[in-house]
Amino acid sequence: MEEEFFFESNEDAQRSVERYEEMIRNQDQYFFDAGAFEYIVDFYIEKNDPVKALQVVDYAINQHPYATVFLIKQAHLYILTNNNDQAFLALQKAELLEPSEPDIYLLRGNIFQNTERFSEALENYEKALGLAESTDEILLQMAYVYQSMGDYESAITYIKLSLEQNMENQDGLYELAFCYDVLDKQEESIKFYQQYIDTDPYSYAAWYNLGNSFHKLNLFEKAIDAYDYAILIKEDFSSAYFNKGNALVQLDKYDEAIDVYKQTFEYEQPNADTYCAIGECYEKLEKMDEARSYYKKSVKMDPKMADAWFGIGVTLNHEERYFESLHFYKKAIDLEAENADFWFAMADAYYKLGQIEESITAYEKVLEYNPLDIEAWLDFSTVLYEQGKLLDASETMAEAIKNNPEAAELYYRMVAYLFAMGNYADALGYLETALTTDPDKHYILFEYLPQLQDNSAIINVINRYIR
Repeated sequence: MEEEFFFESNEDAQRSVERYEEMIRNQDQYFFDAGAFEYIVDFYIEKNDPVKALQVVDYAINQHPYATVFLIKQAHLYILTNNNDQAFLALQKAELLEPSEPDIYLLRGNIFQNTERFSEALENYEKALGLAESTDEILLQMAYVYQSMGDYESAITYIKLSLEQNMENQDGLYELAFCYDVLDKQEESIKFYQQYIDTDPYSYAAWYNLGNSFHKLNLFEKAIDAYDYAILIKEDFSSAYFNKGNALVQLDKYDEAIDVYKQTFEYEQPNADTYCAIGECYEKLEKMDEARSYYKKSVKMDPKMADAWFGIGVTLNHEERYFESLHFYKKAIDLEAENADFWFAMADAYYKLGQIEESITAYEKVLEYNPLDIEAWLDFSTVLYEQGKLLDASETMAEAIKNNPEAAELYYRMVAYLFAMGNYADALGYLETALTTDPDKHYILFEYLPQLQDNSAIINVINRYIR
């Protein structure tokens, strides 16, 4: 049988879902007007059930074959279920019925965008722009395409056009910040957000992104002021609290940072990142028990939080519990095998335990992953020197200099090793280079080998540069 059913209120709308499900159970045929079918389709979409939504669309198209809205919804659902060919077919039918409908070209652009056919995506978005009354979301989609193409300048242009249409589009504000960040144009970012705030001073997202730009330029005081404005406008803005805490850490204001980090817990559930950040603050304050407590909370919540495992090791190392610290350094390295800082800490712990071969192996890892770490080169060469491996120590310094040719410390250390080996001519040559690079650091040489202060040849060379 066929039964007509129309609705005029929300209760009638909900009732239409019930009547539809009754129809399915009874394997019957009821008639619904287009509005009822739209509600039923949207109901299943909101329930994240695209299969049932597609079933409803099929019934709707059968009863309303000239209603473009259902072909567009069908295409949208096919896209959600990764059936692009069927989506294209539905959009083709819709275009025949109503070629001036912008959603046809918007959805077709989505498909091309998702399949990395970017020029075709932009072509369809352009068509949608010419037909739509509201264009801010279309402009933002075009910006996403340019981002995918690596053309961040064009992306910025379209995001700004989108924001001109809708200043309250938070996604646009965050995407703009991302583009400026990729292009490393923080000054331009600051200028834009300041102008934006002049127009809309109550945009917490604009203040927040302004704070992030200041932070990236190491203008931490200004960043904190911007985060404070964001928090003033949106009291429960937990990300602003967290980033404010990060800025306070950069200013060595660890007690204040801890208080701010803890404020995030008033507005969101505690998370591993925040626990780890608090632990690091306590570590900097040398309150190792408190630091370890928060690091443990962090790894309990997220066992893959490598920095927290490492932090536990650092607190134990500070207490000279070197053997225990190794266990936690290893846990961190298991998660981030190429983290040079983790290997450096392990190398130091092995050294302090007298496990020299293990220390040497760890230092080799440090320098494999970060050959620009001058302190690691110096410490590694010291270990070799102390083992009587003078040639290895000097060769290590030569490699260090190759990777860091502007680091005067390395040349001064090479002078010490060459003198220890009796290679005086080469030592003086390196001393000349060291003094040319940075004469004020010549004291490093005497800190390492004090006896060289009595060497007249060295003193004569130094005096030529520091007088």
